[in-house]
Order: sequence, then structure tokens, then C-alpha cells
Amino acid sequence: GARAGAMSNTAHLELKSIEQGLRMEVVAGSGTAMTLDSGEGMIAPTPVEALLAALGGCLGMDVISLLRKKRQRVTAYSVDLEGERRTEHPRSFTKIEVVHRLTGHDLSAAAIEDSIRLSETHYCTVYHSLDPKIGITSRYEIIAA
Repeated sequence: GARAGAMSNTAHLELKSIEQGLRMEVVAGSGTAMTLDSGEGMIAPTPVEALLAALGGCLGMDVISLLRKKRQRVTAYSVDLEGERRTEHPRSFTKIEVVHRLTGHDLSAAAIEDSIRLSETHYCTVYHSLDPKIGITSRYEIIAA
């Protein structure tokens, strides 16, 4: 993952074609890049999909880091997010469900619950940057190794 020192609070976006399409190349302050897209012929996530992914990545990176500190032997981990949005503009999220799925050896439900809680209450910048009116709910599933 990115080193804390390599992270930056900047982003530069450039439209790829002035003629048509909505594809934008993103260069983050860390020097890394990604693409955002929308509409016909899209090849990358939309900004709204990227927002969900950013939330999942932020929560997930916190949770796995905390579980490693708690010496939990996680062998596989995924995070699924599903959001509901307003039908009228602005089509903001009204609800987001987060599901953490963990596989491992003798995983502790208490350790998982504590890690998710700490991420949501203390660590996850993206979570705390979203409108508090959005109902974000989390649950987890332990899958036998």
C-alpha cells in the first residue's frame, strides 16, 4: 500500500477528449493515476462508483490493518458495497450497505466487530467526509477456511 508520507490531499483531472465523451485521467498528489469515466463506451468507474470504492477501500484497509495488529490469521478478505440514491437531483446517496467477508483460521468475531467499529468511529477519513445523513450500515460474514 501507499506509505503515509506518499499520500497527498491533491488531485489533478484532465478531460481526455474535448470533442466527446466524459473520460478523465486523474493524477493524485502521490503521483499515482487512475481513470474516471461515464456514458457511452466507458472503460472505468464513474465518479459515483469511485466514491463507493473509496469508502470500501478506506474501511477495508483500516479493518485488515487492525486485524493484523490483533494477530488474526485472515486468508481472504473482500468488501462489498451497495448504495441507494435519490431519484431526483442531486442524486445523492441515502443509504449505503457495507459487507465485510473474511476467511481465515480461528477468526474472532469480537476482533472483527471491534476493527469495523474503530474504522467507522475513529480512522476512516472517507467515512467521516460523507454526509452524516447517509445511513451507512455494516455487517460481516466469516467464511470457513
